[in-house]
Amino acid sequence: MIKAFSGAFRVRLDGDVVLCRPRGRLKKEGVRILVGDRVRLEPAGDGTWVISGVEPRRTELFRPPVANVDRAVVVASVRQPDLDLRLVDRQLVLAAAAGLDAVLCLNKADLAAGEDIRPVVETYRKLGYPVVVTSARRGDGIEDLRASLGGGISVFAGPSGVGKSTLLNALVPGFRLHTAPVSDRLRRGTHTTRHVELLPVPGAGLVADTPGFTQVELRDIAAGELGRYFPEFLPLAPECRFRGCLHRHEPDCAVKAAVKQGRLDAGRYERYLQFLSEIEAAGPAY
Repeated sequence: MIKAFSGAFRVRLDGDVVLCRPRGRLKKEGVRILVGDRVRLEPAGDGTWVISGVEPRRTELFRPPVANVDRAVVVASVRQPDLDLRLVDRQLVLAAAAGLDAVLCLNKADLAAGEDIRPVVETYRKLGYPVVVTSARRGDGIEDLRASLGGGISVFAGPSGVGKSTLLNALVPGFRLHTAPVSDRLRRGTHTTRHVELLPVPGAGLVADTPGFTQVELRDIAAGELGRYFPEFLPLAPECRFRGCLHRHEPDCAVKAAVKQGRLDAGRYERYLQFLSEIEAAGPAY
């Protein structure tokens, strides 16, 4: 399934793209069909096809609504709007919680000095994240971004204005996706993408072009699970005195000790504490 619109769907079938509608039974049963789904088709007899079933999903996202995603490309601009590491870490956590690999793309590198970007690149590469530095305007880093996609389905995530659609246009100029400038007053972009669609990138699988967003809630993650999505915590957690340590007030916490000793990034740890408080304030996850 590569596109959904007005109750109809476009599906890739043996190298072609065919128009489909769901069988009435699926509607009655409340079956939700998502872009990225693998579906069973039957000919309708009028040149179109009917979706008769949906295969089990490996992964499922709700914002954006895409199924069977393999990786999230977290796109952040280094300027206009300024780099927001809290939002970057939030999206990396959500990607990990959804079972996705993550790539960090730092865009608009032409607007910042290299020494401003280098510490961020080094921090996240040490954590094991692939990091790509790009300038969609100049074409810098585009082939590195293409190589980071691999195959399967990738979803571009990030707030409006960071250049997601511009990057996709740079990957394959034939896309010609609509872009809009960053608001001078709000220093953020306007929403330029109104639907979810899977776009083929030669040699790099499919990419979901999705509506931008600025706030992503962590309400579906339990407080005790959050530390699992900070990869630098994982080798240290077994050394904490208490099983299920939240790495906040507990004594003999190996994570807190590593932060104090400078072995873990203090900014990342502070953002972890912010997320933890946010999750606890929202109540238990179900």
